Amino acid sequence: MNSLLHFFILFPILGFVVSLFIPDKKETIISGATFGFVGAHLLISIGFLGYWVFNGAPTLNQKDIVLFKTEGYEFFVDFLFDRITAVYLFVGALLTFLVTLYSRYYLHREAGYKRFFNTILFFYIGYNIAIFSGNLETLFIGWEILGISSFLLIAFYRERYLPVKNAVKVFSIYRIGDVGLILAMWASHHLWHENITFLKLSNYELVHEHLQSHSVMGVFISLMILVSAAAKSAQLPFSSWLPRAMEGPTPSSAIFYGSLSVHLGVFILLRTFPFWEHQLSVRIIIGLLGLVTSVITTGIARVQSSVKSQIAYSSISQIGLIFIEIALGFENLALFHFAGNAFLRTYQLLVSPSVVSYLIREQFYNFSPRKRSIEDSFPRRLANTFYILCLNEWNLDSLMYKVLWNPLKQIGAKLNFLNLNRVVLFFIPAYLIGLLSLLNKSLIPVNIQPYLPILFALLGLIMVLKSFTERRKTQMSWVMVAMNHFWVALSVSFNEQYKFDEVVWYLSGVVIASAIGYWCLSRLKGFEQNIDLNRFHGHSYKHPKIAFVFLLACLGVSGFPISPTFIGEDLIFSHIHEDQIVLASFTALSLIVDGLAIIRIYARVFLGPHAKSPYEMAYRSS
Repeated sequence: MNSLLHFFILFPILGFVVSLFIPDKKETIISGATFGFVGAHLLISIGFLGYWVFNGAPTLNQKDIVLFKTEGYEFFVDFLFDRITAVYLFVGALLTFLVTLYSRYYLHREAGYKRFFNTILFFYIGYNIAIFSGNLETLFIGWEILGISSFLLIAFYRERYLPVKNAVKVFSIYRIGDVGLILAMWASHHLWHENITFLKLSNYELVHEHLQSHSVMGVFISLMILVSAAAKSAQLPFSSWLPRAMEGPTPSSAIFYGSLSVHLGVFILLRTFPFWEHQLSVRIIIGLLGLVTSVITTGIARVQSSVKSQIAYSSISQIGLIFIEIALGFENLALFHFAGNAFLRTYQLLVSPSVVSYLIREQFYNFSPRKRSIEDSFPRRLANTFYILCLNEWNLDSLMYKVLWNPLKQIGAKLNFLNLNRVVLFFIPAYLIGLLSLLNKSLIPVNIQPYLPILFALLGLIMVLKSFTERRKTQMSWVMVAMNHFWVALSVSFNEQYKFDEVVWYLSGVVIASAIGYWCLSRLKGFEQNIDLNRFHGHSYKHPKIAFVFLLACLGVSGFPISPTFIGEDLIFSHIHEDQIVLASFTALSLIVDGLAIIRIYARVFLGPHAKSPYEMAYRSS
């Protein structure tokens, strides 16, 4: 039975590969192939679930490919199937099937018809990898695929300003969740001294033994998992991204932000529950977070003028309740609640275009407001204050900008003195000096050595901050992103013996992908002359092949699981010691900004309204 787990991953991959080779204009074949693969996957899933239940519903675990192994570290793919996976598999397969059926007609004659179905199948690959994952590393593979497919679907109408801007905004929140998961893996390696599987986490004696002597690290891992779950499931303070994600087509809104992707935060909490089950402080934080999110987003949902935004905030509120249920230990209730909320929100979003027309008609002929509501029991001043706050969505967007993005932009603005000549004249010689110091480490005073890795990591962070705020020279911004990875590799190599083959694993993907990306930008500049980062240029309209190749280069540089850099990033954190919080923070922050800078370059150069369009268009939208 264990060997059957591979099928649930390989079959969607086969469907995705087949869909890539179907001509763009063959709508019937494109939708039919997607419908066939997803439908077959659903039927086989139902059959497998029946067979699994008939055999006593055993927990299945399959250790699969070992991607990298050293003396103290092993990166392997592991699959797990239990009741949590069973519920997510059934709900995901059925809803993807229904949304695929709906999309065949909803997107008829849409310019990006093939692109939409390709992305749906790509999403389905990531979803299945995530729910079948047996360890954090395998979960992270699916997690990353879900993140990039979300970005592509929100920016589906890529000729418009607002969908592209919101796609970048959503990706920025996802990036925080990604790094939360990376830090959880880093601390987990030091706690267990191995690549721990979720099956081992269910062993109470093993968990209790390790947490007795490392309680602080246990709390840190749990909080990093909570950060990832909150970012993915749009809990406070990250709630504002979900309504912005509704800029994509209605079917993608239904399957992503109403049902499946938005509940992945719930999944990771359920999957890691045996680890933090006996950490009372963590359970209280999760419960309080869910409670506050539910109260605030319920109020926001009640004053929304857009039906999709109302559904989005209502879904966030229900997920907050699911967080409370998990914190209280009601795992089965949380699974049942997830299934009910997923089905309801998918239905509501799919019928939302029709509902709007019905409500307009009812408003003119049959509408009568309620005589009393719950707010009437509040003091008038409190009710009015709550109403205004909900209208402003509690300024969650402004909060994220003030706390996270504006400080980064302000720091980056102070680096405007850096240009390509100064980078070459200062940072490249500095890097060569750092390499010489690494090769002659014994000559450096012992009291200085602990600070050099932090210095190198800080220089890498400066590179990527400058790249994130650069507005004129796109190629320089791209080069600085690549240089950041070299500084990080030097920092970790100086910190601990970083073997040559591990450096090759990490930097080989960066070198190849950054060279391809630079070639794409140079070729595009030869065609279009101006490719600055001051605005969205929309060059994918005239140069779709260059846009596609550059997107692959972006994924390779950012550590997406298509290049060795994906494993290399995990290797990096395995060489940062558990007491080196500053170094880990600098490295994690550089990876966050690195991903944002890369996706910003891609969006500004290739997405948005075309810069040379002869027609007038609204550049910005309300």
